[in-house]
Amino acid sequence: MISLFRKFARSPFAIGLLILTALGLLITGGVQTDILSTLRAPKVVSAGDQGLTPVEFRAEMDRRLEQLQNEQQRAITYEELLANAPLAAILKSRADELGFFAWTWKVGIRPGNELILRQIRAFPAFFDPVTNQFSETLYASKLAEQKMTPALLERELRNDYARAHYGSALVSGLRMPRVYGALYANMNQQTRDGRWFILTQSMAGTAPRPTDAQLRSFMSENASELRRPELRSATLVIFRNPADQNVEISDEQIRARYEFRKDTLSNPERRTFTTLTAPTRAAADRIAADLRAGQTPAAVGAANDLQPAEYAEAPRSAIGDPAVAAAVFGLGVDEVSAPVQARVGFVVAKLTAISPGQEVTLEDAREQIVEELRGQEVRGAIARRVEAFEAARREGKNLEDAVRQVGAQMAPIPAVSREGRNSDGQQTRVPVKVLEAMWKLTEGRANEPTALGDGDYFVVRVDDIAPAAMPTLDEVRDVVTPAWISRENFRLMSARSDALTARLRAGEDIAAVAASVGATVTTGTGVKQDQETASRLGQGVMSGLFTGRANQVFSQPQTNDSLAIGRIDRVSAPTAAVVAEESQQWRARLGAASGDPLFRAAVTAAAERMKATYNEELARQALGLAATPATPPTGQ
Repeated sequence: MISLFRKFARSPFAIGLLILTALGLLITGGVQTDILSTLRAPKVVSAGDQGLTPVEFRAEMDRRLEQLQNEQQRAITYEELLANAPLAAILKSRADELGFFAWTWKVGIRPGNELILRQIRAFPAFFDPVTNQFSETLYASKLAEQKMTPALLERELRNDYARAHYGSALVSGLRMPRVYGALYANMNQQTRDGRWFILTQSMAGTAPRPTDAQLRSFMSENASELRRPELRSATLVIFRNPADQNVEISDEQIRARYEFRKDTLSNPERRTFTTLTAPTRAAADRIAADLRAGQTPAAVGAANDLQPAEYAEAPRSAIGDPAVAAAVFGLGVDEVSAPVQARVGFVVAKLTAISPGQEVTLEDAREQIVEELRGQEVRGAIARRVEAFEAARREGKNLEDAVRQVGAQMAPIPAVSREGRNSDGQQTRVPVKVLEAMWKLTEGRANEPTALGDGDYFVVRVDDIAPAAMPTLDEVRDVVTPAWISRENFRLMSARSDALTARLRAGEDIAAVAASVGATVTTGTGVKQDQETASRLGQGVMSGLFTGRANQVFSQPQTNDSLAIGRIDRVSAPTAAVVAEESQQWRARLGAASGDPLFRAAVTAAAERMKATYNEELARQALGLAATPATPPTGQ
């Protein structure tokens, strides 16, 4: 083979190939071209071997949007979400996180598979309700419902472990300098002297009732808040019928379901044990011998540089490896198993406790079984009505006739906004999925039967669309009049406060300034920052006294319609003996809190090292948003 290469190297073909390569370098300037890079799918976020494709990023954002919608019980658009949390900030945060995770993996912080598997097995939703066994099918389907894949979940769990491991190591033993605690203790124990008076709205003057012209001008200034959103009214069809709950469940059905579910309805035997996983059989044999000699799993694990895995009250179904499960459930209390060839390494288990199982009788489970069977019948009835409804619509029947034919129910939806608020701005109980369907339809059109959850389906028809419009003055007079008066009162109060504080700064006596508006001066000496004093003097006075230096004038809101105006006369620091103990308490408290900025700094540094980047335009495309408008050059 080597002789063939040598022969080729001396041939004219090899010389020609070298000449072509040289010409290519001259033409391209020697720039490397990664041909395979054009075949790779672009990523919204890239950081080392971590990243987010457009599909993964959209799934993440969909979960965030759905969570926010569930919290606020209304429909929310991506535009509204990103108005409060800019897309660039979200992308920068994810790029930093993924850069940090890529760095932790690179430097060797790599959570083991057993940790990830144990975390996954902690989710009850992944276990078959009939067999009580972990189900790969349920695992994949439940994740698909959340727009996730097993690979994504396992990556997130691994990243969570890495974050916790690094974070705990970062702040372990962290101690803040003593001066930090002394500073906080000094601020907390210092006392202040001052004089102040309260300026009320009546002293500053109140606004007269506005004219129509003033209100119209106010409406124009606040058009974005006053504009009435698009409202839609609709007819909702639901296929659940209250009569379905009256279905009779026979004893034969109950007994058959009990026999089928008896094992899962009963409480299985549970065992408490510890496992140690060794890389070789020889190491596992030594571990088993040490455990049988009376050493604790913790001591044996430390001696062999292994981390024991603790299982408390675990049923057999919770043990993912069948060989390990068979070994554990074949032991007696305080017995140690022989080494078991597991999926990863060799496992030795020590059993410490057994909780016997308990069988559930038919009478004990009757109510649960009846409820289960009735729910099954209800879902079946709903499915049959949906099929009959679709058939009736295909035959040309209108919505009302089809509903009457199949025994479904109709309910009106009064005019609501895209967020589910009525014309008065109050939140309604219209489900988010129904609102989403309404805003995809034109007037007079109905959607196809759509799953609502828990076996329910719905159809919605949009009956009327009222476009967004600015209300008339008469429609909002009762709203804008008090708002205008409140604004004008605030202006009067601010103007009077500015004038009074200017007189105080010019050196005028506070008693004379207070008397000019009919107020009374209050003198405070030795005032400390505590809850009792704050509730007695008010937040405006406390904020004014403790946010400035000696001889400084302050003006702070005391209540909704009053201001505290005054002067700080003296600031007295406490003695060292008084604050010594408290400063140590503050030092300990600050030490724990200081870990957050340190961790954020570490994440940022790791992301920079891994050259984490993001593509905002690609992210906007993934979310179906308009491209970021170009910024015109200066001077245009």
